[in-house]
Amino acid sequence: MEPRSAAAAGRDFPYTAGTTCYIEVHEDGRVTHGDSRAAYERAVAGRSRLFAVWPGQWSSDLFLIDDLDEYAKAHGIKHDQDRTGLSEHVHDVAWTEETAFKNTNPRSPYISICLTMKCGCEIRNLDAFAKQMLEQQGWNVATSVGWGSSSGPEGTTYSLRVQRKSLGA
Repeated sequence: MEPRSAAAAGRDFPYTAGTTCYIEVHEDGRVTHGDSRAAYERAVAGRSRLFAVWPGQWSSDLFLIDDLDEYAKAHGIKHDQDRTGLSEHVHDVAWTEETAFKNTNPRSPYISICLTMKCGCEIRNLDAFAKQMLEQQGWNVATSVGWGSSSGPEGTTYSLRVQRKSLGA
């Protein structure tokens, strides 16, 4: 039985789902697992092939990762404006400290902020935004906690946690 094509599943393929298991078969026959930039680079260079197991309710399917470009975009190896909502430019942002929370500890290393994207971008992928803001402004945006947004006539406001000292606050 041949593996199915991940490319045939299109944008519905769960490249970043926590239950998707990646298998890399190296040119020397070694088999390793995990998704990484190095695995992507080896596959692009033809030194390995990437597969993924997509578990279902009653059985799992084996897929060949035959669209490495889509894999790279999903994993943030290549920038994808459609997925992230973020252009590749220096973002014009405005932020204020969120004061609605009762647990605002001035000694806490992280603070909650309300942020607006004055440049017209939207945050669809927190990891991509955090990476861009670290590179552009030195912000350390927390990606392991919840975040959210609210929209109104004045635009969209995002609620994020950011390391206090990285903001210069």
